[in-house]
Amino acid sequence: MSASAQIGVTGLAVMGRNLARNFARHGYTVALHNRTAAKTRALVEEFGDEGSFVPTESAEEFVAALERPRRLVVMVKAGEATDAVIDEFAPLLEEGDMIVDGGNAHFADTRRRERKLRERGIHFVGTGISGGEEGALNGPSIMPGGSKESYKALGPMLEKIAAKAEDGAPCVTHIGPDGAGHFVKMVHNGIEYADMQLIGEAYQLLRDVAGYSPARIADVFRTWNTGRLDSYLIEITAEVLKHSDPKTGKPFVDVVADAAEQKGTGRWTVQIALDLGVPVSGIAEAVFARSLSGHTALREASGHLSGPTPKPLEEAEAARFADQVEQALYASKIVSYTQGFHEIAAGSAEYGWDIDLGAVASIWRAGCIIRAAFLDRITAAYARQPELPSLLSDPRFASEVEGAQGDWRDVIGTAVRQGVATPGFSTALAYYDALRAPRLPAALTQAQRDYFGAHTYQRVDRDGTFHTLWGGDRSEVES
Repeated sequence: MSASAQIGVTGLAVMGRNLARNFARHGYTVALHNRTAAKTRALVEEFGDEGSFVPTESAEEFVAALERPRRLVVMVKAGEATDAVIDEFAPLLEEGDMIVDGGNAHFADTRRRERKLRERGIHFVGTGISGGEEGALNGPSIMPGGSKESYKALGPMLEKIAAKAEDGAPCVTHIGPDGAGHFVKMVHNGIEYADMQLIGEAYQLLRDVAGYSPARIADVFRTWNTGRLDSYLIEITAEVLKHSDPKTGKPFVDVVADAAEQKGTGRWTVQIALDLGVPVSGIAEAVFARSLSGHTALREASGHLSGPTPKPLEEAEAARFADQVEQALYASKIVSYTQGFHEIAAGSAEYGWDIDLGAVASIWRAGCIIRAAFLDRITAAYARQPELPSLLSDPRFASEVEGAQGDWRDVIGTAVRQGVATPGFSTALAYYDALRAPRLPAALTQAQRDYFGAHTYQRVDRDGTFHTLWGGDRSEVES
């Protein structure tokens, strides 16, 4: 077989198939491979008129079809399946070739794989791809890591197939070395968890406190989607809430079991944040909220617990409350992004990746699940101040959150009085208040730690590390 394909895709489930079609639609000849050849044949039979495909059945045939440097995209399940594919194909590749992992791999696995393959002269490009099956076909947001050299050969192709922002910029950039791409995709998904939780809390408040029906809440969300909350998640929320179940005629949201699932990236975001010492409380609450929803037996056993029953507001009050919820949602959303970008910055510093946070915001403006209008403003904030320590340090965002905080506090107060759980809104406000506090109770925590464990402390009035002899005369000694 002659080497005629510019790129190859192995793993032709929905994401892999659509990504292959995307490459073909943009004029590239695409080699195809799947563990079961039937999927390869089915793709060509159904979509062969969309571009140039080279179907193959064996690993050897697949590699032989690729032009050098070979670009081999792996779209299989993360974990052992990815390692198995690498072990199968790596011996067939040559120095300068590249393996592109487009799955949701843990960044630590990507670092390990990249290091191992680098020793053999093969580039391993851990690449985050966001946008689901529709994005894979029509233009995703793409977050490739790996070497700068690999991006020179692969980047122009990714830039062609990526989503385009309103200014025409492709939603892809070289994130950084080894696992940087998958790290950023992990945090992207963590922010997605938080965003969805906040939207869910807004829905619940409008339902239980404002007394709105799902269809009416859909109209509220559609209105919000014309303003500063303009985003893909707000858009699809309105669509879901407007939909009626064809079998029962009930609002669709009422026939869906209230036990949310998760695939792990949100949990990873929180675990890694703990390792890095970065507070991502909003993302953590979203992960825990999904976990709690899944503990149905625990919830059933706790159903006897007493508390207030929400009492829907009068029409005028409900409309005013809906406006307040919009403020709380927007402010809490800013906090979630603030925490996510803080984790990316911390990961970049820890692993020496030198990630451009403004570029990350820029490539999330289209194609991905968390695409939103205000990402343009986040991009601009980092353009004004590349070393911005926090989004809440940006005067524009700070001003908006300050302006929202009165309504934000009222919404949370109402939720508490009415007995509606709002862990996302509440923890976001707690984070905001902790940042602005002149003194935190951590001073007491440090004193306690010194008392029971001689862990020492610092003072505010002079340099040094100290310990109080709590079991003795309580004099202070310098450590």
